Amino acid sequence: MSTYKNILIVLFILLISCHTGSKHRILKLAHSLDTNHPVHKGMVYMADRLKQISDGQMEIQIYPSGQLGPERTCVELLQIGSLAITKVSAAVMEGFAPNYRVLGLPYIFRSSEHAYDVLDGEIGKELLIEGEKFWLRGLCFYDAGSRSFYTIDKPVLTPEDLRGLKIRVMKSNTAVNMVRSLGGSPTPISWGELYTALQGGVVDGAENNPPSFYTSHHYEVCKHYSINEHTSVPDVLLISTHVWSKLSVREKEWLQQAVDESVPVQRKYWQESVEEALREVEKAGVTIYYPDKQPFARKVEEMYKEYETDQELYSYIKRIRATQ
Repeated sequence: MSTYKNILIVLFILLISCHTGSKHRILKLAHSLDTNHPVHKGMVYMADRLKQISDGQMEIQIYPSGQLGPERTCVELLQIGSLAITKVSAAVMEGFAPNYRVLGLPYIFRSSEHAYDVLDGEIGKELLIEGEKFWLRGLCFYDAGSRSFYTIDKPVLTPEDLRGLKIRVMKSNTAVNMVRSLGGSPTPISWGELYTALQGGVVDGAENNPPSFYTSHHYEVCKHYSINEHTSVPDVLLISTHVWSKLSVREKEWLQQAVDESVPVQRKYWQESVEEALREVEKAGVTIYYPDKQPFARKVEEMYKEYETDQELYSYIKRIRATQ
């Protein structure tokens, strides 16, 4: 039944996905975030600007909250040209363009400003087009914050505090290796099962950005949040190359201008959501710590040695570190 339903969804989108007329083009954008999410708000701004820039000749219609399927389905629909635009984590793109792995390395970015300089510059532009052979062209990077440790019984103020702790991680080799390098015991668990795992003591803690910590209600169990910001994996706005190739030069310029203008606006929304999340969890009894990041960064430096034999990826590492 679910397969039949998916086929119906695909056929529906094929009918409505990209209306082209001499005066008006509609692009469909689908994602799995709710409408209060700062990335969704950035997309709404982008859609509004595109309509203004094009004098109504080009429009983006947004389908949030998984209306057209989960993230994986949206990516597959882009690949066959049945959906125009979606959003994924840069971590998802590692399966299509391996050099995206560099964005998930711990402490690859010195600060938010450093990350923005890299992502908005030549390195970011190169990475965005690396997925084209899989029919996925990146339009921009959106801010998805930095991940930090939260725990049940004691704070993580130094890497030594992770010793003996079972820390939930994503099902990612990079995440597993990072926690292991820091001295913890990495435990992959799905996001949907994490609250119960924390409550039942299956794990001693986890790691994520402040808005996720807040909206997941994990703060109800974990009363210690250490802002050590070990990774800062961005989101990527993708367009199907099948759709991109059908746009005129002028339409591509309109779309890219609207996308570019939405980036700083989305970052502002993200920062506001971080501040709100930290205020709310603190009100709920969470103690927030700001440990020295350098001991954590030194501990994970050994991970970088693993990539020295991968000349292309290691070149990205060196270029990112050289970016001022």
